[in-house]
Amino acid sequence: MPDLPDTTSSRTEETTLPAPSEAVATNEINLPEAMAADQLYGTAPPADSIGQETTGGYLEGTSLWRDAWKRLKKNKLAMVGGVVTLIIIFASLFGPYIVKAYNGFDYATIPAERELIEARPPSLLHPMGTDPQGRDILARVLYGGRISLMVGIISTFVSLLIGVTYGSVAGYLGGRIDSVMMRVVDVLFAIPYMMLVIVLLALFEKSLFLLFAALGAVSWLTMARIVRGQVLSLKHQEFVEAARSIGVPTWKIILRHLVPNTLSPVIVYATLTVPSVMLQEAFLSYLGLGVQAPLSSWGTLASEGAQNIAIFPWMMIFPGVVMALTLFSLNFVGDGLRDALDPQMRKS
Repeated sequence: MPDLPDTTSSRTEETTLPAPSEAVATNEINLPEAMAADQLYGTAPPADSIGQETTGGYLEGTSLWRDAWKRLKKNKLAMVGGVVTLIIIFASLFGPYIVKAYNGFDYATIPAERELIEARPPSLLHPMGTDPQGRDILARVLYGGRISLMVGIISTFVSLLIGVTYGSVAGYLGGRIDSVMMRVVDVLFAIPYMMLVIVLLALFEKSLFLLFAALGAVSWLTMARIVRGQVLSLKHQEFVEAARSIGVPTWKIILRHLVPNTLSPVIVYATLTVPSVMLQEAFLSYLGLGVQAPLSSWGTLASEGAQNIAIFPWMMIFPGVVMALTLFSLNFVGDGLRDALDPQMRKS
């Protein structure tokens, strides 16, 4: 009888595989395959050791936000827009004090000398010139940046607070409640929102707080629809079903589990809403319904400059350029965040 081949040793050789780290070191498999093998056979390093150097290479942990930051850094326009936005915010906060220390003028100072109460073109003392009352345009532009940015940020915050709450509740509860709530949104969409803001500002006392509330109260409709769509896609996921099965209250599920998972589109929309609200404030200021004197915003400065553009063009040019630069920068940042947080681009 012929001798049968010994399969024990071959079976042993087949099942005796090199460790993933050794396989990487001998170039038998690449690092992603080694990481997959570690997870399959239970030899993966603990979570707190991710990112430490191992025998086979360097394993670096990652996350959505870390990947998004890497992609955002590759977007040159978004990075330049972010730097410009930070510079403008810093200048708006501290610039008026620097200008006052440099030439003694703040945003509302009218010279005591009668001969200085006139519009003068840009010079070393007044880099952006002065207005017909002799006030320094640079100081007024820097101070107006505070008001314009404040209007944009606070109104956007009000919009997000209403829109995220409304959209998450409608999406999670669903059914008739969702239908009724979204029909209300459809009706409000049919009303010209700028006309609604004008009516609110005309009926009530004009104030900066009312301007914040009015602009924020009409800008939440799109955000409500965005958040509702995200919640509808998430509310039947396993982690939500698990929370519901152990009796977690509805408001906790919405607040702790659903809303945090909608932050990506919320952040993107917020960065795009700020310049939109700033433009709306500029339009209202042009109509005389925005920021009231003695305060000034970029919108009021542009309105004053438009009235004298044929005689004193610098009154229109400098506030318009600064405002346009800010709006472009914010839009570049918003577009960059949208691309960085897009799940379809994670492989890039």
